Amino acid sequence: MTKPPVTDSPWSEWRASTPARIALGRAGNGMPTDEVLHFSWSHALARDAIHAALDVAALEAALRQQHWDVLRARSRAGDRGTYLRRPDLGRSLDPRDADMLRATPRQPCDLCFVVGDGLSALAVARHAAPLLGAMRPLLAPGLTVAPIVVAEQARVALVDEIAELMRARLAVILIGERPGLSSPDSLGIYLTHAPFAGRADADRNCISNVRAEGLSYAAAAFKLSWLIDQALRRGLTGVALKDDSDSALALRGAAVAAVATPRQP
Repeated sequence: MTKPPVTDSPWSEWRASTPARIALGRAGNGMPTDEVLHFSWSHALARDAIHAALDVAALEAALRQQHWDVLRARSRAGDRGTYLRRPDLGRSLDPRDADMLRATPRQPCDLCFVVGDGLSALAVARHAAPLLGAMRPLLAPGLTVAPIVVAEQARVALVDEIAELMRARLAVILIGERPGLSSPDSLGIYLTHAPFAGRADADRNCISNVRAEGLSYAAAAFKLSWLIDQALRRGLTGVALKDDSDSALALRGAAVAAVATPRQP
């Protein structure tokens, strides 16, 4: 029996503009074999990203090379299976780590960074250290920053309890996002002003899709620094704080261009 030829989609040129699965064509009544195999491969990458363990020692070493102080912590989810089945346990600290942070004398600070594995340790392993490296020069002079806490089996809300114990005015968590079929390594960033255990998601700002095919480190660092500055100035985050960093970046670019342009005689 003759193998049915692959019929190209009339929209095939659009594929150059997006990683989404569009214009796949067809072979008879089904999809082409290479597209079926590619889907299975992407699905396997997403599953691996969810179940992979974060190499905490390697991440800590990379952060210390950038001259950050680093602490470690875990959520109450004791293993990956529990973490996936019980999201609530990923939102609160292991009691021993909570006692450790509580027992350490510390002064109030402006900012607390937490790096959590979340649903993609791959994203954190690839992007957390480079992003924090790009972020560091953009922090305002005089800003007091707590040691970075690398947290395992972490959900977003875990940052609230950690930052409250660190006595921070503003909490920032870098965390692996839920993998998609075209993005197993997407890093998300969440900011919360006046953090405390039980904060609502509406009280946070989010920067999403930090990765090579998405938001660059430089762009994400600029957005983050802008939001940190505005959150501390205005004393709020979440739905009350609109992200106008793109406008600020455009104005800065226009100012730089004006300075660089020679004046006409």
